[in-house]
Amino acid sequence: MSRLERARALLVCLSALGFCATLHAFKHAATLDPEGKYRIRWRWDDSAITFEVEVETRGYVGLGFSTTGAMALSDLLIAGVDRGKPYVQESTVRVIWAYHSEDVGPSGPKYHGTNRGRKSMRLLEPTTARNVPAGTQFFNLQNTDVPVPSKDTTYWCQLFKIPDVQKKHHIIRIEPLIQRGHENLVHHILLYQCDSGLNETELDLGHECYHPNMPDSFLTCETVVFAWAIGGEGFTYPPHAGLSIGTSIDPVYVLMEVHYDNPALQQGVVDSSGLRLYYTPTLRRYDASVIEMGVWVSLYHMLPPGLQEYVSEGHCTQECLQESLDQEMPSGIRVFAVLMHSHLAGRAIRVRHFRNQEELPHLAQDDEFDFNFQEFQYLTQERLLLPGDSLITECKYNTRGRKNMTWGGLSTRDEMCLSYLLYYPRVNLARCESLPEITGQLKFIGVKKIQIPVTTWPFIIKSPKRYSNLSFTEAMDKFKWSKKRGKAFNEMVLRLPMNVRCSKRGQEEWSIQGTIVSPPEIKSEARPPTTPCSAATKLSATLPFLLLFFGSSLPTHLSPWL
Repeated sequence: MSRLERARALLVCLSALGFCATLHAFKHAATLDPEGKYRIRWRWDDSAITFEVEVETRGYVGLGFSTTGAMALSDLLIAGVDRGKPYVQESTVRVIWAYHSEDVGPSGPKYHGTNRGRKSMRLLEPTTARNVPAGTQFFNLQNTDVPVPSKDTTYWCQLFKIPDVQKKHHIIRIEPLIQRGHENLVHHILLYQCDSGLNETELDLGHECYHPNMPDSFLTCETVVFAWAIGGEGFTYPPHAGLSIGTSIDPVYVLMEVHYDNPALQQGVVDSSGLRLYYTPTLRRYDASVIEMGVWVSLYHMLPPGLQEYVSEGHCTQECLQESLDQEMPSGIRVFAVLMHSHLAGRAIRVRHFRNQEELPHLAQDDEFDFNFQEFQYLTQERLLLPGDSLITECKYNTRGRKNMTWGGLSTRDEMCLSYLLYYPRVNLARCESLPEITGQLKFIGVKKIQIPVTTWPFIIKSPKRYSNLSFTEAMDKFKWSKKRGKAFNEMVLRLPMNVRCSKRGQEEWSIQGTIVSPPEIKSEARPPTTPCSAATKLSATLPFLLLFFGSSLPTHLSPWL
């Protein structure tokens, strides 16, 4: 469809929708700019998406939809109110926005300057009640004046004690408290449950995570309680489930891990970000929890350079779910939200669900993954996971601009392929992951022997001669990669046996952990998901929508524009 045809189709949709769509309440809302001047509200059904835009300006307003966040090849609309009359200009789905202090003149809109930006959004996310009742109690887990090092990546950890609530309560909403101006510095926050018997003298103690000198008590914090990532907003639990506090198996102490992403190596930065948790004595029916799935974070997860696409798969195996759910919850658990996590090379992620080797509809999918927008996605319908089911977290990467291998690791220049599943009722399963065996990956580049015993990490290659005394990471970088070799390596890795990770809360493991299994045989694959607006994209260029702008006078409905 040509740009002119798309523009005409858009006009037809606007005309057909008419004024009546503005009469109903909007279910979703977001602020697009850091100053809070550009606000957008919307709702959707099976036939249309309706928008309302409110901007603090007396000039024009711009709104657009783009798969990349750039203005080129995006769907744009410029509108405003001039001398009491609304006007609209169109041209032929990160939402891109702009505004100006002056209205559009005879020669067209003036350049918006710095009053522009983009924000990734999921317009078709299921409607949920996001607010909590007025007066709901809350507590903050917040860092205080953390000196962020002048280096690329820092993980900062701090211990906190959950308030003593005397009896069971449910946490029903969690919000990020990101220090103003640090929205791009704080990449993600993870909350871990710690050993309930740790030394309270270490409370409120902050230290760099994964550091040789960090307190021993940090090592007891293994179970993920909650996850937030850049671009995400607050998360409200469904009305029938909440995060339990106040019982003997609930968190008493938690470790908050904050990932600071500082590629510009800024100096003198001090941060006080954290989380706000709302809780209530009015209990929900179920206790909710989190399972971490995907590729076990390790150097054994590696991506060759120079590739348009490379696919990694992290398996939550049927063996792990069979053992854990058979013992904990034979009737299964219900997933209600998913957060998918990758780093800078990530381009798409999906969580695939299998039963009896046949694929069910995807649990979650993002074909236009944005590193700067990672949040829990509410499922339209809760999904039942049964003993013997399996899941694959599949990540697609692009390494075209890279000269060396990309390694699984903590830095945003390293990679991850993870998904966090929020579910109920709570069972004793914290991680369900996999990692491809290293032997087959080394054989691909011609490695024959490694030095035994292993005394260093990364371990050292013994033969052949061209790799002798190199670490395995250096050997992988020395190999002459090409597009053809990279593709062949990818196909081989997806067939390799894999090491299973199947862990309980704390530091305990299910018996299947550490075993080697082969990737499952798949009898049938699921069809790609569809949306009310498009069978192939997040947001079709011909989406029917209605815009309501607040310009230089009182709000005026769109109908006079049509």
